Amino acid sequence: MGLIKNLLAGFAGSVALNVLHETMRKNFSNVPRINLLGEEALNKTLFAYGTPIMDKDELHNTTLKADLASNAMYYSLIGGNKHFIWPKAIILGVSAGVAALKLPEPMGLNPEPVTRTQQTKILTVGYYLFGALVTASVLKALSK
Repeated sequence: MGLIKNLLAGFAGSVALNVLHETMRKNFSNVPRINLLGEEALNKTLFAYGTPIMDKDELHNTTLKADLASNAMYYSLIGGNKHFIWPKAIILGVSAGVAALKLPEPMGLNPEPVTRTQQTKILTVGYYLFGALVTASVLKALSK
């Protein structure tokens, strides 16, 4: 049951992160465009195998699905010892946000969608922290 509970909570955090990101990017201009980073990463990988996605909507939807799955698995790591859920959520959330800022360039990706301004940098870290805190909240609720 622990693994399923952790994955469900991680999925809730991943959905929360993506709903926040999608809402912000559709309504405000100076916010992170994490979706562009994900789309570039996905298409770069698919291009290496000769199968890039050319349709913009299909690329966005496929990236969103991959993002939901990967973040759910990552956030599921918050589960485990119930005494360390909140510290793990904070550490993993901030770590994911910092990684989103620092890893694109070494990976050959354009970091600009998340590093464009100080505000986009702070929001990027905040988004991932938000997803982690939602995960922790769901884990606490499921533990009762």
